[in-house]
Amino acid sequence: MSVRPENDCLSSGDALFLYFEREGQPVNVAAVSVFEGVIPLDLCAEYIESKLPLIPRYRQRVVAPAYNIDLPSWEYDRKFDIRHHVREVALRRGTEAEFKTVAAKLLSTTMDREHPLWDFSLVRGLKSDRTGVVLRMHHCLVDGISGVGLLNVLMDANPAAPPLPKRKRIQAPPAPDPGILPGFGLITASVSAAQRLLTASLELLDMGSSAAKKPPQTEKAQTEAMPGTEVGALDKLKHLLEFSVRLPFNVVCTGPQKFGWAEIPLAEIKAVKQACGATVNDVVLTIVTAAIRRYAELHGVRLKGRRLRIIIPVNLRAEGEVAELGNRISFMPVNIPLDIRDPRKLIAAVREATERGKNTHVAELVGLVGALLGTIPTALQALLGPLASRLPLSLCNLICTNVPGPQYPLYLLGHKQLACYPYVPIGGEMGMNCAILTYNGTAYFGFTGDAHAIPDLKRLETFLTQSFAELRKAAGIALADLAKTPATRPT
Repeated sequence: MSVRPENDCLSSGDALFLYFEREGQPVNVAAVSVFEGVIPLDLCAEYIESKLPLIPRYRQRVVAPAYNIDLPSWEYDRKFDIRHHVREVALRRGTEAEFKTVAAKLLSTTMDREHPLWDFSLVRGLKSDRTGVVLRMHHCLVDGISGVGLLNVLMDANPAAPPLPKRKRIQAPPAPDPGILPGFGLITASVSAAQRLLTASLELLDMGSSAAKKPPQTEKAQTEAMPGTEVGALDKLKHLLEFSVRLPFNVVCTGPQKFGWAEIPLAEIKAVKQACGATVNDVVLTIVTAAIRRYAELHGVRLKGRRLRIIIPVNLRAEGEVAELGNRISFMPVNIPLDIRDPRKLIAAVREATERGKNTHVAELVGLVGALLGTIPTALQALLGPLASRLPLSLCNLICTNVPGPQYPLYLLGHKQLACYPYVPIGGEMGMNCAILTYNGTAYFGFTGDAHAIPDLKRLETFLTQSFAELRKAAGIALADLAKTPATRPT
């Protein structure tokens, strides 16, 4: 009787991304890229297949146990065919607008769970002799950080086209024994659930112990505490569960999706960061907030006293764990005033809000909540997940994730990657989300939107660039003063 190795099971957090998926709401992460030249389909498929021994998870599919009595597992797809995963589509006019439409159509569909949950689409016919690429990966497989790690596996910092390595045959382990007694699965599921409950309990005790060691504050000290100081666990929980006030795009997602993008030179963002005493992420959040303010005003929203509630993913990986698959993230909610028009005052408010979020350690509490959700019986999670994603709950207005990428050019089969726009899924009442990837000296912004929640998504592209120009001017940064630093490749 064979037993599944523990690392062949999805984590409870990864499994949640499967359970929340439904038609009209695919839960994938993706990158939409542009490359120089024409990349041949057959050569590209052969090259990607030659890389799969380095990432064997991409030969495995997700298999749910009978009646969802336990967590799903990873099993090798014994009918794996690279043609299911590497394909091409053609544009008629070759414009950027058409490319966005085709990318959105690809991103709006769910992937077949009978096969590994990733695909790589070459988009033919882009003007100026270029090739588009849409790389999708299910969120149960990767998060933004590990997704960038995959790009680094597939691409090279050397502009010379690499020779194809000899094909290595992946030796799949024996298939699980179908003769395992049904009761055995129930036993292992019970043990697994008990382990998750014990882990969550230990984390809760650890958090309580840490809170108990802090000296109590007097009522006066609590009243006079400056923003950013430590608060109690109940205050953290209240902050976490605080509902946001809906904006025009905060409606239940039904699909299909739209996808838009913009880009800003990273040197300009860093110049503003220096002038304002902020971080790169503060600058990004400031211009995203200002763009949403402009969008809300366009739709007649009264902004006085309103706050934008943004959820920021927090990477939990240690240094050197970038290539580790799965999800190693938590989330930090940040509340930013929407009625501040002065760019300098707005970036100061953003900085204060992010510092408060870091100092109150809300991301740790979110991780604990996730661990507690993992203790719910998996059968119930699988049943309620698609229903929960339709509930009219607004715990935040949007997710905004900022992923650092390599600051040198990457090449696929000798073809230079000119641009890479990140995609983050939407769901529930988050009808619009934003992702940022910094690559080769440029910050690439990707806007995901539900076609019914935000039909005029393209306006955000314009509002974002307008908001950054306004912030740059307020910071006293002239374009002529920006030194151009050449991109460098790793030695």
